[in-house]
Formats: sequence, C-alpha cells, structure tokens
Amino acid sequence: MSSWLFIVVFLFLLVFRVPIAFALGLSSVVYFMMNGMPLTTIPQIMITPFDSFPILAVPLFMLAGELMNTGGVSHRLYNFAKVLVGHIPGSLGHVNVIGSMIFAGMSGSAVADAAGLGAVEIHEMIAEGFDPDFSAAVTAASSTVGPIIPPSIPFVIYGSMAGVSVGALFAGGAIPGTIMGLSMLPVVYVIARKRSYKIYKRATLGDLGRAIQSAFLPLLTPVILMGGILSGIVTPTEAAVLAVVYALILGCFVYREYNISQLFRIFSQVGRSTGTVIFILTTASVFGWILAYEGVPGIVAKTLFEITRNKYLLLLILNILFLMLGCFMDTITILLVMVPMVLPTVKEARIDLVHFGVFLTLNLMIGLLTPPVGMCSYIVADLAKISFERVVKATIPFMVILILVLMIITYIPSTVTWLPSLFGYVPTR
Repeated sequence: MSSWLFIVVFLFLLVFRVPIAFALGLSSVVYFMMNGMPLTTIPQIMITPFDSFPILAVPLFMLAGELMNTGGVSHRLYNFAKVLVGHIPGSLGHVNVIGSMIFAGMSGSAVADAAGLGAVEIHEMIAEGFDPDFSAAVTAASSTVGPIIPPSIPFVIYGSMAGVSVGALFAGGAIPGTIMGLSMLPVVYVIARKRSYKIYKRATLGDLGRAIQSAFLPLLTPVILMGGILSGIVTPTEAAVLAVVYALILGCFVYREYNISQLFRIFSQVGRSTGTVIFILTTASVFGWILAYEGVPGIVAKTLFEITRNKYLLLLILNILFLMLGCFMDTITILLVMVPMVLPTVKEARIDLVHFGVFLTLNLMIGLLTPPVGMCSYIVADLAKISFERVVKATIPFMVILILVLMIITYIPSTVTWLPSLFGYVPTR
C-alpha cells in the first residue's frame, strides 16, 4: 500500500507543478515515514550519485558551453556556417542547422545551443526577412543535435548510471547526430523555396579563407576533445576540464571578450544551474533506491516480457514510452527515474547498452520540442517573441524527420555501435 501511496504523492505533486526535485524528495520522505524507516538514511543515499568520477564532467561541460557562448565563439561559428551554405536556398536556415552541429561538439547541451547560439541565429534570420515561427522552429529542432554529437551531458549521466563507457557513448553519438542534422536540411530547403526566402551570394575563396581563419580555433574544440578521449590520452571528465581551460584561453587571451563582471556572471549562472542539476540528482537517487527496494525494475521487466519477448517490438514499446514521458518530464528526470527501471529489461533482451543510451537520448531530445514541457520550444518562443503554440506548429515537419531518424537508429544499431567498435568497444549481439 505504501508503495502505491508514494507514487500517488509524486504524481499529485507533479500535477500541481511542484518543482521536480521537491516532488521526488517529498514523495520519498512520505515512503520512509509510512514504512517506519529512519530518515537519516536519506542523506546517505543522496550522496551516492557523486561517488562517480564521470559525474564531475557534467558541471564542467555546462561551464565550457556557457564560456563558449559568451566568448565570441557563437558569432564566429555562425559566420563560418554562413559562408559555407548561405548561397543554398534556405540560406540562414541551413546556416542554423550547420552551426548547431558544429556547436554541438562544444557544449553537450540542447538548452545551451538554443539559448546561446539560438539568440544569434533567430535575431539574424528575422532581420533578414525569415518568418519568426520558421526561425524559431529551425533553431529549436537543430538544438536537439547538441547532446547527440559529442560531448554530451545526458551521455555522461546515463553512462555513470548504466556502467557504460562514456567514451563509447560519445563515439556512438557522432554518426546519429550527423544524420539528424543532415536530415533537417531538405526540410529547410523545401520550406524556403515555398516561401521564397533570401539567398546569399556564393562566398569567394577569400571569404572562405577569412571565415576559416576566424573560426579555426573554436573548430579545433571537438577535435581536441574527441581526439583526446578516443586516443585514451584523457578521460571524458578530464576532457571536460580541458574544454573549460580552452574556452577560457579563447575568451580571455585570444578574443578578449571577457571582463571580470562577465566571468563572475558566467560562474554564477553555471553555479545556479549546477546546483539545480545536483539537487535533482540527489533526490532522484533516493526515489530510484525506493523503486529498486520495491522491486519495480523487476516488475517492469516482467510486464514488458509478458507483452512480448521480441527485441524489436520491445524497442518500439520503449520508444513510445520515452516519447510520451518527454512530453511531460525534463530530460535529466527521465534519465534518473526510468533508466534504473528499464535497465534490467534492456539487459535481458540483449539490447546493446551504448545503442540504448543513444536512442534513449534522442527520444528525450524530441521531448524538448513537444508540449507541454518542451524546454527548447519555450526558449526559442521567447527569443523570437512569438507564442509557444506557433513554435510547436512550425516544428512539426522537423519532429516528423527526427522520429524517422529515431526509427533508423533504433533498428539499425550499427549506426551507433560501428564507430565505438573501431576503438575497441564490443557491441552486444
């Protein structure tokens, strides 16, 4: 009875929009009190997520992304992408997608992409005559590439929970992330041709040379990070430190974009964001402990296997489940609550854990676009000064494409596992 009450309290708090960390924590306290368990156990469980070296990479990648956004990198990457594809019908729409793909190799966060690079992209597109809803939709959709192309904050969290190599996850996301970005370009092309959006003159070799010179150092970021990780020189956590140091060098000494007050604002903002993430991690660890104590993962596995033991049908069911959850919960919460619940099923069905981590993350990225909780859609709606409903309607063509890409990645595991296997990872067969 107490286990059901615990779930009811959690759902009740969510319905009344209690912040997710408090909903997880308060419902966990109710469970402990109902079962006469000592509340002093809760703090001990709360600190367990941090007995993990990879988790240290989360705040560091958050800081690196914020430093890159503020240090003039966003504008240089945008101008570089404009020189590359600005002459194709769809011009700034293509620039938006390509810019996000490049920036994804630095920030690891869809929200950072939408809020940072997105501010540059939307302002430029609207100023050049692109409709605000289209500008916002392209920005929101392309930002979902951020956590798929490495580095990736969700990959770090999932890897530490599932006991999977974060480096293998990073490598596994490279091809799917590229497919995601390239698949959006035809959508941009068709809509742009229909609406007769502005096309830029093809850049000269001189323009290309200047753009490469301006963006060269930022473009080295993903090369340095992934090169260091895949070669074994640094761990993903050490790569996160490297990203922060490199971003500081670019912003402070190369581009000289920072002053003391800006650095203080950046560190304060990242500190607040980190505090939020850590608070959710701690309360979710207690929630997850209760689920495990009650045997919920085993119940979920048994229920799913009663429906079917077919691996491919299970993947479809899991996709539907995560897409539905993405409509109502944020990415980190779904990872922390659902991964412990479904991991036994995934292992029993012999689904490769790197493959599962990538297609799970892509599911959650699509959730950043869908109402009522689509965080990226809310961010770009605010940037474009239009309603959330207009953004959601405009993103529908991109969501269709992303779901098609999700199906490809789900049922062709080699799109994920091939690259990690080149560096020694052995996929589950």
